[in-house]
Amino acid sequence: MSRLGRGLATLGLSGLLTSWSLPGGELAGRKLLVISLRTGDTEVFVVDPDTGDALNLSRSPGSSERYPSWSPDGRQVAFTSDRDGTYNLFLVDADGTHLRQLTHEKQPALVGMQSWTANGHWIYFSRFGQGAPQMCRLAPDGSDFKAVGEGIDPAVSPDGKTIVFARQMPKGHCLFAADADGGNVRQLTSKENQFAGVHATWTPDGKRIVYADQVGEALELFTCKPDGQDVKQLTALGQAATSPAVSPDLKWISFRLCAEIYWRDSASSARAYKEKRADKRPVWVMGLDGSHPHVVEPLHYQMTIDGSRASWRPK
Repeated sequence: MSRLGRGLATLGLSGLLTSWSLPGGELAGRKLLVISLRTGDTEVFVVDPDTGDALNLSRSPGSSERYPSWSPDGRQVAFTSDRDGTYNLFLVDADGTHLRQLTHEKQPALVGMQSWTANGHWIYFSRFGQGAPQMCRLAPDGSDFKAVGEGIDPAVSPDGKTIVFARQMPKGHCLFAADADGGNVRQLTSKENQFAGVHATWTPDGKRIVYADQVGEALELFTCKPDGQDVKQLTALGQAATSPAVSPDLKWISFRLCAEIYWRDSASSARAYKEKRADKRPVWVMGLDGSHPHVVEPLHYQMTIDGSRASWRPK
């Protein structure tokens, strides 16, 4: 190729990269808690979404970690791990020290996606494998365990009074709410989501709930008031948008995006986990109103394909 040709090719590539690059520094100063495959195993990382710098908190080769969440003061991180034979709940300091195990389930039981109360007194989580899925809570020191009702993926409101969760209906999952003790159950959505992945969360001010729901053959993100009214669709990406998390300043929603709902059957799920494709389910962000959805480039590759949120570090 001539020097001129090389110059034009370089200019063309530069223009292409510029047109696809993200605004510099838009997420500067923030930290996200994610599960990544960058070591070859699933591990819990605190990542700077602006620079890509990462700290491995779990450091447990040969095991699988999922569903990390910050304590309200940002000093501790809860996550699940199968290092003792099934998925149990663990707690670690935010610098990766002082690891302790909170639950001690045995197969076929396991625990999943958890949520903290804003005062840090309780951790809510799901327990599977012992009949109908249960929502449970315990204190961060592992004491005062209590089952609070049937459902999955409980998310507790900032004032600690309400949990929202998904429950299996005849044709799919719907979004429900209940008091923090599991009483006064009420249904918030009526369309039965065949693909699950509801994974509701609250805005930090407690005014809105963000969740995934089925739209045709896709999962899109929606928001509603705590009583289920004023529903607004945030995404229209035609893929599987799930696992939202809202930044403390109410500016951003992080979420996971996948082109394939591979968990719809066991065969496609097994294939997806075996392939470990580097770009299968990256982290995206958008405005609180659903504006400008785009991938976070340092979290584009090497992300695990489970439904773990990319959780924002508290202020």
